[in-house]
Amino acid sequence: MSGKDITIKAGDDAFSAYLATTAGQAAGSVVVIQEIFGVNSHIRAVCDRLAAAGFTALAPDLFHHSEPGVQLGYAETDVNRGFGLMQQMDQGKALADLDACIADLRSHGGKVALLGFCMGGLLAFRGAANLKPDAAVAYYGGGIASCLGEAGSIACPIQFHFGEKDHFIPMTDVEKVRAATDGLKETELYVYPADHGFNCDQRGSYDAEAARLAWQRSVDFLHRHLG
Repeated sequence: MSGKDITIKAGDDAFSAYLATTAGQAAGSVVVIQEIFGVNSHIRAVCDRLAAAGFTALAPDLFHHSEPGVQLGYAETDVNRGFGLMQQMDQGKALADLDACIADLRSHGGKVALLGFCMGGLLAFRGAANLKPDAAVAYYGGGIASCLGEAGSIACPIQFHFGEKDHFIPMTDVEKVRAATDGLKETELYVYPADHGFNCDQRGSYDAEAARLAWQRSVDFLHRHLG
């Protein structure tokens, strides 16, 4: 199954996004939020897998304000470039782009969730707090611990996935996230014996068992709250 690039309009602005659709009636829609590497082959594969699981999946280009169309790999030069692009990114504008995606998907009917990885995990958390998705899933979102003042604004179910060997996100931060979100409507937080980026099979930190289990939990969570 393969998707296509489309254009999303947001007021006077417009940006590209990768859209993957399922055969037949969708169980809901998911906005897939990129890592620092852009809407690359991994993010596109995530969208295709979600479509195969019964969802409409849309991955917007969140770097379009500074450098549209970025698709990086995972070599050291790519990592350095990705960090630079992330530092240039205005998170307020990124959230507005995600809001436009939610509105576009809702215009076709059904519920909409956010699902993000790394930088996208942080934006899934912030989107749950500042936008109105029906659910959110955050994989190893770096920086969430510094935004926990927003946790009380989250009204939708939210699921977190962290790796205990993650050198970017210490377990002390994971426990802060757990404590700050424990009293929300519905929160699931899972920790795996894995490193940062464990879901991506193009990275050296890929952990097949952690990725399999986290993916199954994510798909079950999305079916439960979008269906």
